Amino acid sequence: MAIRIQSRPPRAADGRQRRSERSRDAIVQALYELTRQGELEPTAQQVAARARVGIRSVFRHFADMDSLYAELGAQVRAEDVPLMSAEFRGTASERARDLVARRAQVFEVIGPHKRAAGLARRRSLFLQRQHVAMVRELRAALLRALPEAATAPAELVEALDLVLSFESWDRLRSDQRLSRERAAAVLERTVQGLVSEILRTRRGRTR
Repeated sequence: MAIRIQSRPPRAADGRQRRSERSRDAIVQALYELTRQGELEPTAQQVAARARVGIRSVFRHFADMDSLYAELGAQVRAEDVPLMSAEFRGTASERARDLVARRAQVFEVIGPHKRAAGLARRRSLFLQRQHVAMVRELRAALLRALPEAATAPAELVEALDLVLSFESWDRLRSDQRLSRERAAAVLERTVQGLVSEILRTRRGRTR
């Protein structure tokens, strides 16, 4: 069979590959759209229906829902990498303001996916590991933006990490029902207070 496949015209093979890629993209897009619309536990059947493919096509491209979530997560993160990795400039207060603005932008984009993945994470070792990796990446980004925190008292650093987490943002937006602007203002006020405390602590140690 392998020989017969190889003997077909390259253009036909390219056509099959393009159709396969379109099908795969449609499946990932379907999961994205379902989670964006608030479907917290989309099934493979729902994904297949939204993508307009057969259920067998879903599992031909993805071994299980974990694999599908992995692909969606990779695509979502790829869009956020430039924003999260860009250099921070200015005073500590200016960098803190920029950090809050970036987190708000990123969390708004990934929010629906994170909520759905959060439910699936309870029964998925892969998603648990993905969550841990994201927590570590956000912590590293915090320390890049505010290197002053590296030598600050541990409780201040942990407080900053908590306030700037997705979970804090999600509570403000989902449970406290704040607008994006008000939620960002709450975070910035809290973060600026913690940064001021960190700077006071640094000045106290240099006296």
